[in-house]
Amino acid sequence: MKTKSASSFSDALVNQIRERFFYVDECPFEGPRIFFENAGGSLTLKSVIQQTTAIACIPDNGGRNNLASQAMEDICVQGKKDLATLLGASTGVVFGGETGTECLFRAVRTAALESEEGGSIVACSVEHPATFNSTEIWARKTGREWIAVPFDVSTGVVTADHYAEYVRPDTRIATIIHTNPVTGMVMDVKAIAERIRSISPDCYIIVDGIQHAPHGFIGIDELDVDAYVISLYKVFSKFNNGYAWLSDRFSVLPHDKLLGNPAQSWELGSRDPSAYAAVSAVLGYFEWLGSNFTNSESAKDKLIAAGDAMHVHERCLIDFILHGDDQAKGLLSYDSVRIVGDVFSDNHESVVTFHVDGRDAKDIVVALADHNIRIHARSDDAYSGNILRPLGFESVARVSLGHYNTLGEVRKLLEAINEIFSD
Repeated sequence: MKTKSASSFSDALVNQIRERFFYVDECPFEGPRIFFENAGGSLTLKSVIQQTTAIACIPDNGGRNNLASQAMEDICVQGKKDLATLLGASTGVVFGGETGTECLFRAVRTAALESEEGGSIVACSVEHPATFNSTEIWARKTGREWIAVPFDVSTGVVTADHYAEYVRPDTRIATIIHTNPVTGMVMDVKAIAERIRSISPDCYIIVDGIQHAPHGFIGIDELDVDAYVISLYKVFSKFNNGYAWLSDRFSVLPHDKLLGNPAQSWELGSRDPSAYAAVSAVLGYFEWLGSNFTNSESAKDKLIAAGDAMHVHERCLIDFILHGDDQAKGLLSYDSVRIVGDVFSDNHESVVTFHVDGRDAKDIVVALADHNIRIHARSDDAYSGNILRPLGFESVARVSLGHYNTLGEVRKLLEAINEIFSD
């Protein structure tokens, strides 16, 4: 069976892309390896490390009367502008936090404490615990009903119709995950938000965009939500950088801040200028990539073009994993393999998760490691239990892709799986 789609990347462009990242095909601790663990943290851009290293050496803080201090302030200001561009947001407030999970907890806590009393808080069981747990915690702390929307276990998707069954006129907060890191399925955030608004117009809608951010243009202006959170370590940068966008009405809610600061001040303490320089470096990379597919000088057009091309390339890789070709069997060729989610949907983004009857997923991870291929297992634990239990799995193996992965790497994965399953 032949691969069902063709890549949008030429071989020359793939080589240029891979040259821009550290440790594309080798681990500094284990040697040569293929990296299919991008949902756990992407490869890191060389430009990010180069720019942030130079800036991190500078001791000066902002707010001082010297050129170094002013330069650090300028970097932070530009980084915030670039973050808004990266998110596709022309209004609202952006800020940095410790991690994406911390930003989501903070957004949920603020909305819960400052919303009108009573009513419900709605989340979905397909969400990461960053929202699924935080909504349950703050519903309990504020005396509200916590409602968990079930997702369609056959597709791995939650829809606007699903939310409509549980959202009420008195729903104060609703959370949505843009792309699930276990199933790889993309939710229609715009449609879900529109349906929530039609039932509860003043509901605060908070979106976990952490898994979606490295795979396409976000376009917050078109979503009609109140908060959107990403983690830059999944977008080709370093760890411990979470960022949030807040709508104008959300940003002025009373929240943790120094009392003398403006109402829309959300950052606590001094900022790391090198972290915002990383944002600018990531934006620069997306613009470079997009410029290979559009002649437009618009940053937005380049981001959209980059996202579209990445989606096509990653879809090609997914199709190869699933279907294989005349020389390599795809996962769908094995009777013992069950794929999580709707494998034929265009909403299947960047992740192929599967269960093998009679095999522990962790054993598959170890076996593939012996072939120098790195994937990950998700188990019924604090991170994935709420997703796996409805699916009926105790553990699953996850292959998570980046746009820098290649068909050649997928072929080696399929060859290794065939050898392992033949044992």
